[in-house]
Amino acid sequence: MKRNFIWLILVLMISGLSILASVGLAVEDTWTRKADMPIARMHPSASAVNGKIYVIGGGPEDGIGGSTVQEYDPVTDTWAEKANMPTPRWGLSTSVVAGKIYAIGGAKTSALSPIRTVEEYDPATDTWTKKADMLSSKWALSSAVVNGKIYVFGGGPPGGDRVVYEYDPSTDTWARKADMLTGSFGLSVSAVNGKIYAVGGSHNHPNITPRVDEYDPATDTWTNRTNMTTARAWTANSVVDGKIYVIGGSKRTPDDPPVPTVEIYDPVTNTWTQRTDMPIPRTVLTSSVVDGKIYVIGGSEKGYPWRPATAVVEEYDTGFTTLQETVQKTTSVSSEAKLPTIWARIKSQ
Repeated sequence: MKRNFIWLILVLMISGLSILASVGLAVEDTWTRKADMPIARMHPSASAVNGKIYVIGGGPEDGIGGSTVQEYDPVTDTWAEKANMPTPRWGLSTSVVAGKIYAIGGAKTSALSPIRTVEEYDPATDTWTKKADMLSSKWALSSAVVNGKIYVFGGGPPGGDRVVYEYDPSTDTWARKADMLTGSFGLSVSAVNGKIYAVGGSHNHPNITPRVDEYDPATDTWTNRTNMTTARAWTANSVVDGKIYVIGGSKRTPDDPPVPTVEIYDPVTNTWTQRTDMPIPRTVLTSSVVDGKIYVIGGSEKGYPWRPATAVVEEYDTGFTTLQETVQKTTSVSSEAKLPTIWARIKSQ
């Protein structure tokens, strides 16, 4: 009985130390410069698989599509070259289903010549596979995943497309869904709790909008939500802990310099909150999330025509820490030094 009681105290102590350490380890709302990409790129797309980020496509300037694929490891802050994408392009969108990345649409050269191409990348084997083309060509589109299906929104040529497609990787088939409430290109979409939020973009070139619309795949319906505080297009959007982080982009018209603004949208309360600005303002950039941190990658530090591209990478700490990460960190940082002494006392009982 006494030994059991001591075991209980040990568990409670470790749990308490973990909670305290997690508070100390998370540095909320802060930015850190990380290792640059090996190649400067604008209009790329990034997706995370098994703790690594894959930055795909994009190019040194508008009208130049790239096939480059580079893997970023946040733990070591290092980059590795991976197998090139078969179809060079920029202004594409990528989404992950079952550990595989689907590269969708984009343009090989001019934005007025978008493509329908879809290719699947398997990080485990570093190989590419051709998949069924989209039902129409799209550039400057955006995509998100709900229940294993990829939903593709908007895009151009400039002027904005209202068309929405659903792609099922399990059958390699496409279906047309309910149109967006208004056409948009250069928008960003994010999935939260089974719904998808289309944020910003340009509805009538070159006018840029703060509009936010919610799409429900279960009912194939749209609902208008609260506008962003800052009208923007070409942003980097990422989801952490059920909230959408909108970072950087172009304000009012593409000719304006990039904005550093960071805003968080909470779908539950339908409200926006502003956070600390990005240190290096950028547009036509991309981002991805690993362990509650957002990695904001590439883009351009200039207004339109957005050249030259940049290789800058910055890490934004949202302050959110997963349970697994908390356990891993706290056992090494807070509890490890105390465990030998506690264990010795238990064995002596």
